[in-house]
Amino acid sequence: MTRLLLATLMLLSAALQVEAATPPPPVYFDWFEYSGDDTAFAQPLPGGHYRNPILAGFHADPSVVSANGRFYLVNSSFTYYPGIPVFESVDLVHWQQIGNVIDRPGMLDFDGLGVSRGVFAPAIEYHQGVFYVVTTAVDSGGNFISTARDPVGPWSDPHWLPTIDGIDPSLFFDQDGTVYLVNNDAPAGEPRYEGHRAIWMQQMDLKTLTPVGPRKVLVDGGVDPSAQPIWIEGPHLYKRDGWYYLSAAEGGTGPQHSQVVLRSRDVWGPYVPFAGNPILTQRDLSDDRPLPITNAGHADLVEGPDGSWWAVFLASRNYQQRHYNTGRETYLLPVSWKDGWPVILPAGAAIPYVAKAPGWMQRAASQAPATGNAVVRDEFEGTQLDRSWLHVRVPKQVWASLRERPGSLTLHPLPEGLDALRNPSFLGRRQQHLRFAASTELVLPDPGVAAGVAAFQSENAWYFLGVRRTGGDRVAVFLEGRDDGRTSTLASREVKASAPLRLKVTGEEGRYAFAFDTGDGRGWQTLANDVDGTVLSTDRAGGFVGTLLGPFARDERAGRSK
Repeated sequence: MTRLLLATLMLLSAALQVEAATPPPPVYFDWFEYSGDDTAFAQPLPGGHYRNPILAGFHADPSVVSANGRFYLVNSSFTYYPGIPVFESVDLVHWQQIGNVIDRPGMLDFDGLGVSRGVFAPAIEYHQGVFYVVTTAVDSGGNFISTARDPVGPWSDPHWLPTIDGIDPSLFFDQDGTVYLVNNDAPAGEPRYEGHRAIWMQQMDLKTLTPVGPRKVLVDGGVDPSAQPIWIEGPHLYKRDGWYYLSAAEGGTGPQHSQVVLRSRDVWGPYVPFAGNPILTQRDLSDDRPLPITNAGHADLVEGPDGSWWAVFLASRNYQQRHYNTGRETYLLPVSWKDGWPVILPAGAAIPYVAKAPGWMQRAASQAPATGNAVVRDEFEGTQLDRSWLHVRVPKQVWASLRERPGSLTLHPLPEGLDALRNPSFLGRRQQHLRFAASTELVLPDPGVAAGVAAFQSENAWYFLGVRRTGGDRVAVFLEGRDDGRTSTLASREVKASAPLRLKVTGEEGRYAFAFDTGDGRGWQTLANDVDGTVLSTDRAGGFVGTLLGPFARDERAGRSK
């Protein structure tokens, strides 16, 4: 009996190993639809006006440059891939994504990192026919520069800057041809308090993309060192009327965020702060104001073709005063020059949802789907994924395809769950609204596979509305959630179903609901209602990103991988 049992166990083990080595059958999604209906976007646009934010859904740390009669903008992408989205506009209002700086799997690797590490605060510049993006890959390589002749790409592999510590680098091309790199780093001596940082500068050899000469502190602590300002970061240098202007963020990227400015007649300083600082903040406004916009800062300035100046910056739209699931978004406001100083917004003024457009804007500000209320439906009819889709970390293999079954999205399930610090088979697009609906239709997955739609904020904060076969024509529709380090099944229902099946996630501020439709004529059936959506808010989950929504498939045959 012992020999027979041992032989049986060995055969079973071998069978399991063969099954684990055999890829599971793919899952097919027929379409994905996202719609948003926010009160803040309901106000009609008067002629000659535009809507804020200009890029809704998390688009943090914007940087902008004017080149060849157009404007180009980049954002932080953290550990999402493709990384560093590149947007193009002719008027600063209508933006279209044209590419990504990080678009080849070998360029960076984010395995083992939480989603809010990776690429921080890229800065874009243009000089003599070449575009430069300089940024920091936090915990994944450090500071680097990538270049391109065409902003669409291809962009060069990272040119690493191993002697430049800190984060948030940017380049400044002076009129005499000298190039400088400025960035945030620790102060020269021991930090005097938590959050004490400095802005440093060093000259660059443009031919070799190498720092040369001494590195010097331009700002130590912030514009008022006696107040112990924290996290001065995101510096940019500009030159106007013989003055060098150094603008940076202060106060951290939360409710105390702000933008400050200093100036000098010499590029190396000393830099004198503006008496009217900060030139942008929302921290002095009442917390209980309607439709609040908070966290404003991390601005970059650009000059328009008519000589006017404009600022792009990040801010957040809150609900219940402190929560925001849409992350840090990109906003646009004009810059007023007062006595030789740039001012983005006067003290005590609220960021407007509707503002007067640049004078050279030639068409009505129909900004959807970048912002405003809209319905966006992906029928998966092309051969390449739409640029709005993101992977969590860099894929090590191709598991998503529009070619294998034309007209459908094919996902090959991986064993990684949404809580893994590797790349799960999940595609997400940004949640852009406080009130939204996201739905999809999929063919029922084969046994051993779970598939559906996920609302993902980080590896520690997500919901997964999924389906798996239980035998015959029976399936289990279930809702998993992860919060505070724990994953649990929040709801489950076994139903009779045949392909295809529809799944839907809806949200209104901090309340989410999850529903399914088996195609039996009963329409949408609620699986779970009034689910806590604050789990997906940035302030509660931590980090710097917003929520993603999209298709997910998981290989469950050999247990979940961590």
